[in-house]
Parts: sequence; structure tokens; C-alpha cells
Amino acid sequence: MASSPIQAKLKELETPAVLLDATQLASNLSSMQKRADRHGVALRPHVKTHKSLEIGRRQLDFGATGITVATLDEAIVFIEGGFASITIARPMISATKWDRLFSALESHEADVRIVADSEEGLRIAADRAAAYDKKVGIFIKIDVGLHRCGLSPEDKRLLDLAIMAQEATHLDFRGILSHAGHAYAAGSSDEAANLAEQERRLMLVVRDTLLANDVPVPEVSVGATPTVLASTHFEGITEIRPGNYVFLDLLPVRAGVAQQSDIALSVLGTVISKNNDHFITDTGSKTLTSDTGVHGMTGTQGFGLAYPLDHYQAADHALIVEKVSEEHGLIRRTGFDMPIGSRVRIIPVHACPVANLAREYVVLDDDQLVTWPVEAAKGSR
Repeated sequence: MASSPIQAKLKELETPAVLLDATQLASNLSSMQKRADRHGVALRPHVKTHKSLEIGRRQLDFGATGITVATLDEAIVFIEGGFASITIARPMISATKWDRLFSALESHEADVRIVADSEEGLRIAADRAAAYDKKVGIFIKIDVGLHRCGLSPEDKRLLDLAIMAQEATHLDFRGILSHAGHAYAAGSSDEAANLAEQERRLMLVVRDTLLANDVPVPEVSVGATPTVLASTHFEGITEIRPGNYVFLDLLPVRAGVAQQSDIALSVLGTVISKNNDHFITDTGSKTLTSDTGVHGMTGTQGFGLAYPLDHYQAADHALIVEKVSEEHGLIRRTGFDMPIGSRVRIIPVHACPVANLAREYVVLDDDQLVTWPVEAAKGSR
């Protein structure tokens, strides 16, 4: 297969490198926004997937109403980057984190919304907001099956927390929020759609319970890429918060909600050695990560699918990244050879942690290579 101009440039690029196909990225952004618009729901994408101001701005340009983040560090990067509406979707119970948040808001105006699933979380939010005389939006987080954060729909504390949030002078009760992350274990699009419908119905039960007790519920926010892509029923939902859809990876492909050709992110590596069993590359766990699934679930076989650069996504040239150590990837050899020095392009199992380990994306934009920084990567504090 003849090399294209962009492939010729990739053969000169230092590896490992995280590649981003600009055309496919734009297609994914457009497709999700059209889905949200078609179903009459707001799109507030979760930017923990890409952690990039450039990609976040493009999401807003396509029509997103704001963004979602997981951590305070991510929130501060995007607040300082000029983003005006941000949901922090993980409970924040440290006073020092609240102090850092309000310090960022002193010089950058933004509507920040947070979540709580406990009296302790709600009280620290109310106390710190009052101390800074700031109004903060708050959601009660609902557990719809992942069994991570959130209260079960039957939990008697739900109503009490919602009333507390409604009555707190410096909190603005926005509604209820969920994440059906367990849908990444779905084996088919139908299974993901069923989980989406379960989530929707559970959230509406909670909404109706609160409404019956005179607690207004302005927003019902749900979000996970597999459920959003699989669902056709959004009645009663006001907002969706998918994240992975910008890149996609082998997990939504395995779940049957995306095609491999939809994937926008890949990793470029070099064959640095080989033996009878494996091609050895410079793409180890510090590039591809050691994820074989999400949320502790098992996902796909191996740690990625690798292709010779000139045969990217050709089924007869697909190879499994069978093992990874920190700086080495071991690709199982099959029916063809690759010389040492060959370039390989790898689709990761899980794109989100790959992005978090990157300093920059090398963006394939027509026949040009440009770089975008990953401003919020590796920012844990």
C-alpha cells in the first residue's frame, strides 16, 4: 500500500506519540450534538476524556451548553481557560479544595455546579459557599447501577438532602445527576439501550418523588457514552454528559455502540526489537496504560489493536498488544513480518487514561501535523 503524505510525516515523527484524527474528531463532535438536539436535551460533555481546552472549545462551538469535569484540578484549568459553565461530577468534601475553587473564581467568572450524595458533602458545600458569599449549583447524585458514588433511588436520605440543598442560602438546587458507567460492560447495543432505559426510569422515579414533596427538580442529568449512543428514549431527561464519544476506543466498539472506523485517537509507536513471538515497541503502560476495561471491569483482549502504519485498520493486519511493561509493548506476531524500525499505529482499549498520560496530541489535519496541548493532564493534587 502506497504511503500518503501524512503517513510519510508520521514515519519521521518521534515516538511514542498520541495521534488525533481531526476529521474524525469533528464527525464525533457533530454527531453527538445532533443527537442531543434531535432529542431535545442539553449536551454537557465530560472533558476528563480529553482534558484539552482546544477540544472543549470545539465542543462549545458545536453547541454544548457547558462542560463536566471529574476533579478540581480539571475545573481550575477550564475556569482559567474561560469556560463559563462547569459541573464537577465527583463529590468534593475537602475545605482546602473549596478554597482553591473560590480562589480561581475570584479572577474568572463561571457558573460552577457540584454534586453531593451525603449530608457531610452538602454541608461543606453550603458552609464554604456561605464563607465566600458565593452561590453554587448543586445536584444530588443518584446510583443507577454502577455502585460507586450516589444514593440509591430508594434511599430515604434523598428527600432530606434535596430539602437541605433547597433551603441552604448559598446553594442552588439544580436537580439530580447519574452516571451509568456499568454500561461499558454491555455486550451489545441492545444491552446498553436497556441499561439506558433503566437509568432513565430510575431517575424519573426520583424526580417524581421529589416533585410530590414540593421539591422542584429543574434538571435530570445522565451521562455515559454507551448509554447515550444506544438510547432512543430521552423523555424526562434534560441533559446528557457523555465523555468518551470524542475519541471512542475499543470498549464502545465491543459494546456495539460504535464502529472501529469511528475512533479518532490512536498511538504511534516504533518496533524497537522482535523475537519469535512478539514485535517489541516503545509503547508500554506509560503510554497505552494497563487498562483492559473501565471501573475495574474486564474489557477486550490485550491492551490495544496494532496495525502497520501503511495498513491502519486493515482487518488482515490487526495484531494484539498482548503484554505491556512500563516502556515496552509486546505485540503478538502472526502471519507477516515487520522490520525493526517499522511504525505501528495502535488503537487503545481505553482512550481516557491514554490522553491523561500525554503532554500533547499530534493532530492529523488534512496533510498537516499540528500539536494541541493536553492542559489538564496528570494534574492530581
